[in-house]
Amino acid sequence: MQDANFNIADRLTQAANCWPGLPAILFPESRDRVGRVAYTQLTFAQLQQETERLASGLQKMGVRPGHRLVLMVRPGIEFIALTFAIFKTGAIVVLIDPGMGRKRIFDCLDEVDPDGFAAIPQVHLVRQLRVGKFNNSRFNVSVGKRLQWGGVSYVDLLNRGDGSFRTVGTTETDQAAIIFTSGSTGPPKGVVYEHGMFNAQIELLQRQYQIQPGEIDLPGFPLFALFNLAMGVTTVIPDMDPTRPADVVPQRIIEAIENQGITQAFGSPALWNRVGRYCVENKIKLPYLKRVLSAGAPVPVHVLEKMKHSCSDPAAEMHTPYGATEALPICSISATEVLQQTAALTAIGKGTCVGQPFEQVDVRIIEPVDGPIQTISATERVETGEIGEIIVRSPSVTREYFQQPEATAAAKIPDSDTFWHRMGDMGYFDKQGRVWFCGRKAHIVHTSSGPLYPVCCEAIFNQHPHVYRSALVGVGEVGHHRPVLIAEPESGAFPESEEAKKRLIAELLELGQSNELTKQIQTFLLHRSLPVDRRHNVKINREALAVWAVKQL
Repeated sequence: MQDANFNIADRLTQAANCWPGLPAILFPESRDRVGRVAYTQLTFAQLQQETERLASGLQKMGVRPGHRLVLMVRPGIEFIALTFAIFKTGAIVVLIDPGMGRKRIFDCLDEVDPDGFAAIPQVHLVRQLRVGKFNNSRFNVSVGKRLQWGGVSYVDLLNRGDGSFRTVGTTETDQAAIIFTSGSTGPPKGVVYEHGMFNAQIELLQRQYQIQPGEIDLPGFPLFALFNLAMGVTTVIPDMDPTRPADVVPQRIIEAIENQGITQAFGSPALWNRVGRYCVENKIKLPYLKRVLSAGAPVPVHVLEKMKHSCSDPAAEMHTPYGATEALPICSISATEVLQQTAALTAIGKGTCVGQPFEQVDVRIIEPVDGPIQTISATERVETGEIGEIIVRSPSVTREYFQQPEATAAAKIPDSDTFWHRMGDMGYFDKQGRVWFCGRKAHIVHTSSGPLYPVCCEAIFNQHPHVYRSALVGVGEVGHHRPVLIAEPESGAFPESEEAKKRLIAELLELGQSNELTKQIQTFLLHRSLPVDRRHNVKINREALAVWAVKQL
């Protein structure tokens, strides 16, 4: 045991000591005959006791620091308790987005070569049917009410353990988790999180948003529940499928806000689009909420407007933190600042403002470079207002991808005893020191007249009242791309006749001609539903759209 312990699980212990009787987790377990929701809950003291027993049980099974345990459990009490229990043993939690597809999940699992699984029975069944795979997976826990398919059940693991467990000491740089990217812009990669990075994330978020112990949060992304518990914040698990936020039932989110006094809620733009629209259409005001967070992709202005309008408290604010799995958080901007200052500039093609950097977060805009950058001295900063490649450095930025040295070298820039992460995004600083996002580097449309940045161009066409969203892609040879604008009309507004289609396309062409930025875009296509990422249901898959566009032309 080390004198200084940076194990992220110690934050739960501290919270349990400070607020033992405060509710830690509430899970919507069932509904009564008239449809009222019934919650299962644990206080911080109870959750601390449960994680100690689970950690003790895992240790008795043979789990040791450095072992990699895959966690594939539905969001709820067991997911959270097992995560902290694994942290407490010094083992490494492996999290894989279940929405990324079967093949990609298996690719990730093969890459990790886990020492065990804490998973639902279906996962254990598949694990055992894959003969010759996962031979090192000897520490297995099954979480579910149905027949177990190998491994100790969750209840048995609890019964094996005891409450005398002491959290294993770790350093700041000891690995805590491997979290796979969604794969929306390439093959999924395992991002290695260290205990110190998790601690830094919590401190940055708590300081920026002034999150106080005793608040009540509704996290639409399961991982954010872990931050809550480390800050003394109650977590109410939302009644939704976190892999399909665009299909959320708005009434269920509103119900939780109303019956649990939710003060903070996090969700993707797709989730808040559904909730905000429902509230406006049904003249519903959300009580208690004072802080709404949304991330994963730029949040459309109409979503910000609807959510601000839907909060009862006029001081309530919606914030859109900017970051990535590898680097979170980086910048943040409020809905009020967007609506009053930056939305008008976005509409004419200036990009999406993601706000000022967090404290302790350094951001630079450099001349874009293809391939790895050996040292920060090899980079060149661009002038204020000039678009370049975004790089960041902070205590919460991750330093490597799991067993992918080439990907790590391509994404990290050494700088003495620190390093910078290349976001893969293009953007610029304005005179107020705010960062503006112009799109992914890989999505730039390289025409013979120069580069077109998708996020800047698309905003111009999104002003059309019948366009829900759009995507700019390049067809043909790089450097001589033919720019193609693909628009997705609003629900119920897709033109069914050829005449109506031609009319909408003509209107889009006219919009494009009204701005110097988009004058060279002459080709337009209509799409009923643009392909989006599985995690947030909002990042447009422009690579797939470019292939689709070629077939249409």
